[in-house]
Amino acid sequence: MATHPAPTVDHDAERIAALEAEVSKLKRINAALMDRVERSTDLQGNAFSLFETAISLEGKVRERTADLERALSALAQSNAALGVAKETADEAQRRLRDAIESINEGFAIFDADDRLVLCNQTYLGIWPRIASRIVPGITFLEIAEMIRKDGTTLGAMVAPDRWVSERMAQRMVATGGHVHALADGRWIQINELRTSEGGIVGVYTDITEVKAEDARERTRELAERSAILQATLDTIPQGVCVYDAERRLIAWNDPLLAVIGLPRDAISLVTTHDGLVAACADLNGAMEPDEPLAWLPDGMPETLSRRHHSSGKVVEVRRALMPGGGMVMSFDDITESLGAAEALRETNETLERRVNERTADIAAVNTKLHQEITERLAVEAALRDAKTAAEQANISKTRFLAAASHDLLQPLNAARLFVAALGDRRLALPTRALVRQTGSALDSVEDLLEALLEISRLDAGAIAVEPVDFALDELLLNMKAEFAPVARERGLTLRIEETGQWVHSDPRLLRRILQNLISNALRYTAVGVVEVLCRIADDRLHLEVVDTGPGIAAEHHAEIFEEFRRLGDGNRDRGIGLGLAIVQRAGRMLDHQLTLDSAPGRGSRFGVHIPLGTARAQPTRDAPLVRRGQLNDQRILVIDNEATILEGMAVLLEGWGCAVRCVVSEAGAVTEASAGAASPDIVIADYHLDDGRTGDAAIDAVRQACGKAIPAIVITADRTPELRDRLARAGLHILQKPVKPAQLRALITRLTQ
Repeated sequence: MATHPAPTVDHDAERIAALEAEVSKLKRINAALMDRVERSTDLQGNAFSLFETAISLEGKVRERTADLERALSALAQSNAALGVAKETADEAQRRLRDAIESINEGFAIFDADDRLVLCNQTYLGIWPRIASRIVPGITFLEIAEMIRKDGTTLGAMVAPDRWVSERMAQRMVATGGHVHALADGRWIQINELRTSEGGIVGVYTDITEVKAEDARERTRELAERSAILQATLDTIPQGVCVYDAERRLIAWNDPLLAVIGLPRDAISLVTTHDGLVAACADLNGAMEPDEPLAWLPDGMPETLSRRHHSSGKVVEVRRALMPGGGMVMSFDDITESLGAAEALRETNETLERRVNERTADIAAVNTKLHQEITERLAVEAALRDAKTAAEQANISKTRFLAAASHDLLQPLNAARLFVAALGDRRLALPTRALVRQTGSALDSVEDLLEALLEISRLDAGAIAVEPVDFALDELLLNMKAEFAPVARERGLTLRIEETGQWVHSDPRLLRRILQNLISNALRYTAVGVVEVLCRIADDRLHLEVVDTGPGIAAEHHAEIFEEFRRLGDGNRDRGIGLGLAIVQRAGRMLDHQLTLDSAPGRGSRFGVHIPLGTARAQPTRDAPLVRRGQLNDQRILVIDNEATILEGMAVLLEGWGCAVRCVVSEAGAVTEASAGAASPDIVIADYHLDDGRTGDAAIDAVRQACGKAIPAIVITADRTPELRDRLARAGLHILQKPVKPAQLRALITRLTQ
């Protein structure tokens, strides 16, 4: 078979030609680049490095361009999210404005600088004259000044400056409502409250209709009184008529016309006082010289005259001016009485005397009533002053007790240290008994001071409630460990069982409530059982302390929660009467309901209702290893500004075999720690030192001087949780005054082993 290689050769030739052309083109490009590079040589002649730099810069430009594009993309997304958030905020603001505009009352919000933030049209409608000038940003004082200048309210019209000052005083309080009368006859009730940011929200309610209804009600009452007065006048046999200041007839009774001798249809003749005088003169004869029907001049007292009719009828006329400027006239037919003139004269004299006496009695009663009202107002003012003084005294007492706790507990702390040191020595039995009695007395004083200080802190609001969810069993086990020895000592059975429940409360305050209830139950129970029961009802845990004591009568259930209130007079220790007062205050702070079910002969059942909490996992804690040992040769540095405390602490610690060094200040502690060959093993410092220095600062200075973290104990009378937490974060241990020697020794033993 024949082959045809020619096409392949031609194709290869074409490819070679194309490659040669491309190589030639590349050579020309290379030559041009080399020529350009040679012409653009830098000062060092390193053209190729510039070429490489240009290539590197081009890469960096690409990277920066990519970063810029990504940043622009993120910025676009942020702008989109910001736009959505702005639309949401605008929509919320529109809804707020719509809601404010939908209410019937005037509504205005002012910021912390008392500048207008927002108001509705109803608020602007209250002040139509200045509505166009009330814009956001204007201060309330400027609005008040505009109201003063325009006289929008009656108060601003009568006393402008006084109205502004009183209005601003109301504004500063901003805790209630007040009413203002506007110049156009409307009545506005203003309620102002402060916001959490310090601004003021004002609600302005138009109560004109309410005021009008009150006026109508008063009008109806006046009409009813007028009807009653008319009915009363009609029952009087004498004729009575009343003329106003313009001498027009405004009231009369039915017997009037018959008594003065006029026809029954002649009432139109007496509609004015002049008409009455003229009609009586025309029908009954000329007037007497003393003019018994004449109008009394101003200041004229009540007048009694006689009118003699031409028919022989004699009418006694009594005239009296009214406070409003009118006059009351009464007419009495005394014709039949003239037959017994002497008797009538005596009777009249007696009557006038009795009337004068009655008038004097009424005046005396009125005077006495005014005096009683004045005295009552004075008594009320005195009571208010006394109440204010009592409240201030109570606050001062509470602050004094809280502030003086350190000074109160200092001598007690020293006494306890001396008694403890004395108890560790070998003493004769009578002397040891005296030491025990002294220790017992100090325990009683300590209990009283602690209760008083706790009462004062509760009253002063120095204890902050911090509710958390926690396991109740931990608290119950602590109570069992604390009170089991007391129950055994008194021959009682104490039952506290675990519940597995979690509660929501403040552990410290709830612990104090439970301590006082169990302590009271053990104190007042002679024989039998004290037990703590728990049950769940109404989504709450009902914790009850039940005893088999003597019980409490129902009439004493309230008074036992008062301070220093104790029931019973047996020989058994009855406490100081503050435990239940503390329970009541703590329960009120926690909003935990307290209950009591007790009666004589069947014991007592004190209960506290606690909200249930949410259980959570608790970390497993290994029991601390307690190591006991002697304190011989332990070097202890004691810092206290009280010489008696230092002396007592030295006697106590040296009795335990410790080497004690005592100083009164931070500077002395640093000197003592630096001077010795060996640094102290433990530092014990009082928290409050002289010149405003504190024990933790002194301990820190000693540690710096010794160059190591020496174990340290701070002793203080301050029982605030904040101080305890701060000292714990600083790695310090804390003991409360008065210090119990057993606690001190146990803590020193633990720190030195």
